[in-house]
Amino acid sequence: MAKVAVVYHSGYGHTQRVAEFVAKGAGADLVTIDAEGNLTDAQWATLDAADAIIMGSPTYMGMASWQFKKFADATSKKWFTSAWKDKVAGGFTCSASMSGDKLSTLQYFITLSMQQAMIWVGQPAMPGADINRIGSNSGVMAQCGPNDPASAIPQGDLDTAQAYGKRIAEVASKLKG
Repeated sequence: MAKVAVVYHSGYGHTQRVAEFVAKGAGADLVTIDAEGNLTDAQWATLDAADAIIMGSPTYMGMASWQFKKFADATSKKWFTSAWKDKVAGGFTCSASMSGDKLSTLQYFITLSMQQAMIWVGQPAMPGADINRIGSNSGVMAQCGPNDPASAIPQGDLDTAQAYGKRIAEVASKLKG
């Protein structure tokens, strides 16, 4: 069985809720980027030991949070040694509006993964009324109103996140051999 880690930043709890469902589907360890954009040495070790890393951030102003970007910049140390080469990668995001330019955030994760020589896994679910209701093929897009609590994230978005986590774990297991 593959080891999977979900690394994410959540400003108000919405992205954390999605991360929990992704992790549940993948049987993954949760690695939380703190409010200052930092990880502990133990958290870095969890990512290094993982066969798959799933990234998550809210989409703020059309991009990942600055805390996630700080983490991403810190991964340059991994790039110099090809430490994450051939790990499986995936991503998810949540924002208040249906679009909110969430695709920009997912594309940022894809670019980061490609720079790290990782293998990106897309969203397999066809768009529907519940599962993958926003219609993303690049990863998971979740939506919750700007004044709604994290508990108001539609169940279909959470089910999509859980199924995506499961898919990434399956792909990582196949590649691990």
